[in-house]
Amino acid sequence: MSNSALLDETGAMTRFAGRFFSEGFRPRYEIHELLRQCYIIGYQSLPLVGITGFIMGMVLTLQSRPTMAQFGAESWIPTMVGLTIIREMGPIITALIFAGKIGSSIGAELGSMRVTEQIDAMEVSGTNPFKYLVATRVIATTLMLPVLTVMADAIALFASYLGINLKGVTTMALFTNNILTGLAFGDVVPAVIKTFFFGFAIGVIGCYKGYNSEKGTEGVGQAANSAVVVSSLVIFILDLLAVQITGLLGLN
Repeated sequence: MSNSALLDETGAMTRFAGRFFSEGFRPRYEIHELLRQCYIIGYQSLPLVGITGFIMGMVLTLQSRPTMAQFGAESWIPTMVGLTIIREMGPIITALIFAGKIGSSIGAELGSMRVTEQIDAMEVSGTNPFKYLVATRVIATTLMLPVLTVMADAIALFASYLGINLKGVTTMALFTNNILTGLAFGDVVPAVIKTFFFGFAIGVIGCYKGYNSEKGTEGVGQAANSAVVVSSLVIFILDLLAVQITGLLGLN
């Protein structure tokens, strides 16, 4: 993609996001569709996110234990794992899994509706397809990703507790106390806040790619694929910006 095409795409996506803010919060509200999307996007993604979180916590614990044992710092494993998961790995890994599952799903679904002229039919019938299809999905992704991230963090920490007890004995109370002792306000709140922006970006990009899909069935595949790729790239950019902002605010 040339520089001009990249700028055009960025501008079009920005206008699409601006249209969401101008139309998404005006009556008539599609509450039923919003709740349905929250169920599909949030609840149905929980098994995949939970499995990912469990593996993440277990692997991080088992991989770090030998190194920590060399320095006689095994007691610091809960603190290290807790900080790593809550501050960075939990939000990023969950957002990438979410982008792969939900971003591609939204892109493919709206893309197929565009190429089969279902969106055009909604416009002719007097329904606002942007509010019904786009606004509900963007709000759902924005709300559900932070919830999934918190649950993935909890599952990952529980997996870490199990990993520690594979070669030792640590009570849940001691494990929890070690984690809470090492955490501060600047570790938890920014990590949660940035997941709202991750979710919003995934929703907007997935909807934009699908809503503006072209080239028939081939365009549906391209919409799903580019939704995942662009969402993943934007997640890393937003995370970099979040790190810089929290550093300037003295929260790191």
